[in-house]
Amino acid sequence: MLVVLLVLSVVIFSLMHVAPGDIVKNLLGNRPSSPEAVAAIREQYNLDDPVWLQYLKWLGAFVVGDLGQSIRLQVPVADAIGQRVGITLTLCALAFVVALAVAVPLGVHSAVRAGGWTDRAASSLAVVGLSAPTFAVGLLLLYVFAYYLRIFPVYGAGSGGLDTLWHLVLPAVTLALGLGAIVVKLTRAAMLRELESDYVTSARARGIPESQVRRTALRNAAIPIVTGASLVLTFLVGGTVLAETTYALPGLGTLLQDSVLFKDIAVVQSLTLLVAVVIAVIALLADLAYLMLDPRIRRNEGAQ
Repeated sequence: MLVVLLVLSVVIFSLMHVAPGDIVKNLLGNRPSSPEAVAAIREQYNLDDPVWLQYLKWLGAFVVGDLGQSIRLQVPVADAIGQRVGITLTLCALAFVVALAVAVPLGVHSAVRAGGWTDRAASSLAVVGLSAPTFAVGLLLLYVFAYYLRIFPVYGAGSGGLDTLWHLVLPAVTLALGLGAIVVKLTRAAMLRELESDYVTSARARGIPESQVRRTALRNAAIPIVTGASLVLTFLVGGTVLAETTYALPGLGTLLQDSVLFKDIAVVQSLTLLVAVVIAVIALLADLAYLMLDPRIRRNEGAQ
């Protein structure tokens, strides 16, 4: 994981140097480029140093929490991220909970009733959820539930507390549709594989209640489900940018989009690397979850 993050940090840092145009002009944007401003920018970003030294200084500052200064907002990048991270984390958590709460039971039921109308309906919904773009789903939900029926607010993050949660319901559902569609397919495939296993046939032959057989099968199918759910959680990272833009939410997705448009490179670099760290940690936790869910892995590692 550390090696991957190190490689990604090199790529992310290099984007500033491979971007078209002069680095200083990209950083200054439309602001007046007086000699004093140019000198200040070159000093702030260590542009007079060799590229490898610039990278080491940037990475060292990132590791200790110094993410630099936002050119556009004129505040430290850490403060800009801290002011918006709460909205994004709440949105992602709510979308993930909604997706799992609906998708896992639906996937299990679809596998148990394989070939039935519920299975076909679940599969059709999953295909729609996978195919529909996030922004299109968001606009459709906005029109139906915010503009036409006037159940949910049209935009914004509310005034805090329950009002904020109420504002996040539609964005969370928008993200949960795509995420849930993937989890439904994963859960159905994993459950079908377990229900067709020899131990399930043997358990049924011994007269073990069907509900207990299904619980056992679901427990054994948990590894691919957890792995898939944790990895597709990274789907929320890209989807959040579109969802926050559609619903005008002041989160990290909107911050990243605005920073790209205004060439606020300090924010783009730091936020992109932070997203990479989050994704890497999620993947690591998914691997560690194996130890909790499958005792065979623990026994093998103990034997080694």
